[in-house]
Amino acid sequence: MKPQFSRSFVLKGVTLGFASGLVFTGLTYVTGILSKGYALTLGGIIDLHRVMPVVYLVDLLPLVLAIGGFLISRRLSLQIGDYESTLQTNVHRERKLYRFVEKLREGDIEAEYTPEETDALGKAIVSLRNDLRLSRLEEEKRRKEDEQRRWAAEGLAKFGEILRQNNDNIDELSFQIIRNLVNYVGANQAAFYLLEDEDEADKHFRMTASYAYERRKYADRIIPWGDGLVGACALEGEKIILKKVPDSYLRITSGLGKANPKFLMLIPLKVNDVVHGVIEMASFNPFEQYQEEFIEKVAESVATTISTVKINLRTAKLLKESRMQAEELALKEEQMRQNMEELQATQEEASRQSAKFISFSNSVNHTMIRADFDVDGTLMYANTKFLQKLEYTSNSDVEGKHISMFINKKDRAWFDEIWKNLSKGGKHFEGDMKLLTRNGNDLWTIATFTCVRNEAGGVDKILFLAIDTTEQKKLSLDYEGQISALNRSSIKAEFTPTGDLVDANEKFLLTLAYTIPVAKEKSVFELVPPSERKTIERVWDDVIHGIPYEGQIRVLTSSGEERWFRCTFSAVNDMYDEVAKVILVANDITREKHMEIETQQQTEQLKRQEEQLRFNEIELNKKLREAKEEVRNQFKEIEKVKIRNEKTLEGFLDAIITTDHDGIVQFFNKAAEELFEIKREQVIGQSVRILFPDDIDKSDEFLDSYLNPNKEKITGQRREITITTKSGKEIPVLMLITEAKIGREITHTAFIQNISVDLF
Repeated sequence: MKPQFSRSFVLKGVTLGFASGLVFTGLTYVTGILSKGYALTLGGIIDLHRVMPVVYLVDLLPLVLAIGGFLISRRLSLQIGDYESTLQTNVHRERKLYRFVEKLREGDIEAEYTPEETDALGKAIVSLRNDLRLSRLEEEKRRKEDEQRRWAAEGLAKFGEILRQNNDNIDELSFQIIRNLVNYVGANQAAFYLLEDEDEADKHFRMTASYAYERRKYADRIIPWGDGLVGACALEGEKIILKKVPDSYLRITSGLGKANPKFLMLIPLKVNDVVHGVIEMASFNPFEQYQEEFIEKVAESVATTISTVKINLRTAKLLKESRMQAEELALKEEQMRQNMEELQATQEEASRQSAKFISFSNSVNHTMIRADFDVDGTLMYANTKFLQKLEYTSNSDVEGKHISMFINKKDRAWFDEIWKNLSKGGKHFEGDMKLLTRNGNDLWTIATFTCVRNEAGGVDKILFLAIDTTEQKKLSLDYEGQISALNRSSIKAEFTPTGDLVDANEKFLLTLAYTIPVAKEKSVFELVPPSERKTIERVWDDVIHGIPYEGQIRVLTSSGEERWFRCTFSAVNDMYDEVAKVILVANDITREKHMEIETQQQTEQLKRQEEQLRFNEIELNKKLREAKEEVRNQFKEIEKVKIRNEKTLEGFLDAIITTDHDGIVQFFNKAAEELFEIKREQVIGQSVRILFPDDIDKSDEFLDSYLNPNKEKITGQRREITITTKSGKEIPVLMLITEAKIGREITHTAFIQNISVDLF
């Protein structure tokens, strides 16, 4: 906005100028009349004008001084108004900054403030506000992620316990899974479909459990393989998610009765690309990403458990049949020993017993992997199970082959020792055995190698019997891998119920700088500072009574250094439901904790700065009032000094040129006009380069630095140069450059002395 001048101030200036002109005019009249001897009357004044015409100019003096007073007072008024406007702007900015700081102190980090280019303090506080805002967002994100991880970890532990307790009853297991899954993820309905594939001709899904709106549904539904959403999910082996599902569509295809949720998710129960069932869940709200990942992990665990249960049930059934047959065989053998003479006399009875033995052998062949080898390791006979499991098509592919072709080269050394012992009639072998199939795959078994002796007591052949345990072995290796990953990513330790450390992973030992023997001498109560002892005792008492703990604790390293852990303490119960041990799983958050403490300290410092800012504002207002008055006085003095200096420089015989830091001419005295033969009005406000030829600065370093605004001037040295006047005359001169710096403004003054000699 254009500044306004004070009318009263300007009126005073005009009045003062006009009055001064009247006084001076009156004195002129009196002096002139007295010097001429005229009477001090109107006639004398008229005669004075006639004799001295210059007096007419004096008559205009009141008007001239009034105009001069108007111009001067108007300029002064504008400058004073501009200063007051600047002062008010600064005060307004300080108050606005103070209100911004007050909002930050009250915790409102969303407060806005736009600092000016020169407002360094405002920029610093805005930067601090941005740091606080970023810190809060990161903390909120980290808290949410930790909450989701904790939620998933607790859920996996919970469902692990459910799978452990109900793995002997498929129907009860499936109901407990969907009931707890619906409640845990906040869904509304769920159904559990188990694949029944014993009969390849009738492969279908049976609904073993259904749960909706916190009630158990006793539905018994059969879905053929490949039909509906359940069949599609099983065929594809991938989860299916439907959003905005119509009510009628859900009723027709989902198998959940009259439920009306809008979101449907089907998850296959798959282990090693083998589907064992499908879980179907419906909800009014969409499933979050972390919930989907959690449900998939639960589905993997459920599938693993179902696979294991199926194998265990099948194995138990086979073992039971085998045991019954073995008992029957033993009974018959006893009868044979007791009635040897009767059996020898009765051929039909012997044939009957032989038929039963053959039947038993056939049963073994249908349930177990079997092969006969001679003492040299050559395969004499292999049953169908052996061929199927080792991926062969007929006996001709394996009979007459050495047993080494079924053993991996890496296992030859230890197996050769076992075979050497068996071939000599040594003790039978029983344990885990890994075989190599035709296609190079690993087949894990629980195997037995037994010597079959002849009548002379020598080894006639070696019988091999085994049960396929490949799936269980892969699951075991997977569990071992998961435990290994946990040990690599998190701090883990095990304690007795009394708090004594019994085991710890490498990350625990590295973080606290302990060796395992030294760590085992410590208890959990010795790992924390003395001030935290009572707190950890209360936590420990809760944990061993079944209340897990999750939170932050402070621990000590072996050197006494403090570290912060975000941890969980969980009790592990034995088969009698008593606490066997306590597991610690933690992450080192020492760095984050230090950042939190540093943020608190910065907040306290900000509060102190706010107090200082309020005090400084009071002092600033006081100083501004004093400065305002002082500036008014200094302005008057500066104007006087400026006028005096310009008049002084104007009278110099040497040419004087004053330029600003951009080379723009600010002052050009009379001697400079005469030297360069150019008028002041043509030079003021122009670049100083117009006084010198275009190429003169290229050959003279002194002039080049003077004429180039970007170069440092050579000051304090008098140099002889040649200048060219407007008429083309070359004149030798001595030139001296001085520099004056006031605040950020830099001016350069050139003193040029004509040293040419005029010849007459």
